[in-house]
Amino acid sequence: MWQACVLPWQTTTGSILSLGWAATYISPPLSICRLLTSVNISQGNPSPLGSTLSGNGVNFAVYSEHAVGVEVVLFSDEPDARPAASMDLPGHSGNVWHGFIEGLARGQLYGYRVHGPFEPENGHRFAPNKVLLDPYARAIGRVAVWNESLLAHDEAHLELDSAGFAPLGRVEDASFDWGADRQPNIPWNDTIIYETHVRGISYRYPDVPSEQRGTYAGLASEPIVVHLKSLGITTVELLPVNAKFSEKRLADAGLTNYWGYSPLSYFAPEPSYAATDDPVSEFKSMVKALHQAGLEVIIDVVFNHTTEGDMLGPTLSFRGIDNHTYYKTKPARPGELVDYTGTGNTLDASHPQVRQLILDSLRYWTDEMHVDGFRFDLATVLARDPHEVNMQAPMIRAIQDDSVLSEKKLIVEPWDLGPDGYQVGSFPEPFREWDGEFRDGIRRFWTINKGSTTPSGSLDPLNSGPSTAIKFVTAHDGFTLQDLVSYEQKHNLANLENNRDGHEPNYSSNQGVEGPTQDDIVLDRRDELKRNLMKSLLSTPGVPMILGGDEISRTQRGNNNAYCQDNPIGWYDWNLDDRKRVFLEYCRRIIHDRRAANSKSSAEN
Repeated sequence: MWQACVLPWQTTTGSILSLGWAATYISPPLSICRLLTSVNISQGNPSPLGSTLSGNGVNFAVYSEHAVGVEVVLFSDEPDARPAASMDLPGHSGNVWHGFIEGLARGQLYGYRVHGPFEPENGHRFAPNKVLLDPYARAIGRVAVWNESLLAHDEAHLELDSAGFAPLGRVEDASFDWGADRQPNIPWNDTIIYETHVRGISYRYPDVPSEQRGTYAGLASEPIVVHLKSLGITTVELLPVNAKFSEKRLADAGLTNYWGYSPLSYFAPEPSYAATDDPVSEFKSMVKALHQAGLEVIIDVVFNHTTEGDMLGPTLSFRGIDNHTYYKTKPARPGELVDYTGTGNTLDASHPQVRQLILDSLRYWTDEMHVDGFRFDLATVLARDPHEVNMQAPMIRAIQDDSVLSEKKLIVEPWDLGPDGYQVGSFPEPFREWDGEFRDGIRRFWTINKGSTTPSGSLDPLNSGPSTAIKFVTAHDGFTLQDLVSYEQKHNLANLENNRDGHEPNYSSNQGVEGPTQDDIVLDRRDELKRNLMKSLLSTPGVPMILGGDEISRTQRGNNNAYCQDNPIGWYDWNLDDRKRVFLEYCRRIIHDRRAANSKSSAEN
């Protein structure tokens, strides 16, 4: 039994209610019915894209080059978020579909249904039975839940309606009291980066209020900020904070894409990292608190692929809105996706609209969220124009030419998995590169060569690579520092991939015992090796990056690819014994020594 919400609206564009699909749903809440009977829809504006509060309503605008029609679907704000109404967007300017709905307010949940050809052989995969997340949604109003209806790769799945399981956008406004917030603007020469996961750093910290652990608020809490300041780092680099969605394999196995390199949205912050129901404001509050402490905030962004995966993956947003626009396809076979990322798809930064999406996202995070910079995952994808690597590609030039972005800290992972993907040393200013060669060289220097050069006279790793590069010994991808001196083999069985995944070679040394031990001689050697590695990192020219938790001897139990471990493997353990406390004090001392030396050098010059 169902009952439609009768909405007697008529405008110059004709009827705006579509109920062809509503018979599968219970009647929407009466409060929504009453609300919608008092509003109208009009043409609205094609800019800005997304949902924008304006006066007494909301403007919706979405880009789709190959669509023949777009509906905006409004949902109730009840816990189960059921569809309340669906309206055709009456405006169509160029490739933008748009409409203005009176009477809507902040917090309204919505999605799109996009009509167009389902021609997989031509790269078109429109599926109007799928409710789609707005690519410009500023907040997630309902998280997606894995269900067969999210798929649209064959006729059987095309018939399934995803309205009960799809991710929904939520209308937001930009209001926030930034007060006297000022970005620290720390010079590169004085920068010391601390790479961390928002959730992992505070989840087990006993002095953080329990309701804030593992959240933006937890990262901004006094105990965490005091620790970061006492350590001496200047810049916090966060693993991806954009809204994400875990792969079906992980969901079926009871795991999750913990690191977040599975982006669903390029604007909305990940809601599971929020202690409140307002992730946007909580993220801003976190940035404000870190700025007040003199700490910069850099976020890791993933503009190389999305969570939709290959053509057997879910249709959640980009694929259903315009697959041919957003993803790179093979030139002679547009029905097949190009995969330069190892995830099944590659975002097409050579397309003007995708470039605009990326620029709009970057400017949103700088202008509205006040972040200080970005680390670009698999950044070579941004330089593919359309498939060949070109460091003068339009995407690269657009960031260089942007007066705001070009002044931010911009860090690239200078490779992808495609042809000629390894581009260390090729990215132009103002980009700074991760120096993977330094990582491998310094590890070999201490673990294989025992602190001396090889007979062949290899270069001193302390002086290898560009002096402007980001130098690191450990990062999220690979062993932690403690594991680097405790394991010679990766132990990734918890990932349920038969230990096949993870970076190799590791250039690690267990000092005679694999894993945990009570042997003081082995432990002493491990502590000495950790000190040598950390001291080398803090002594080298360039910008040092410390993996969060290395200073407290964090272990992942030998897992060198803990991307799916939202559990004690991935969380920091703040229960420090005497050895760990001694090493923490050592890290503090050499970090402050580096900063003092830099200050002295700057004063002399």
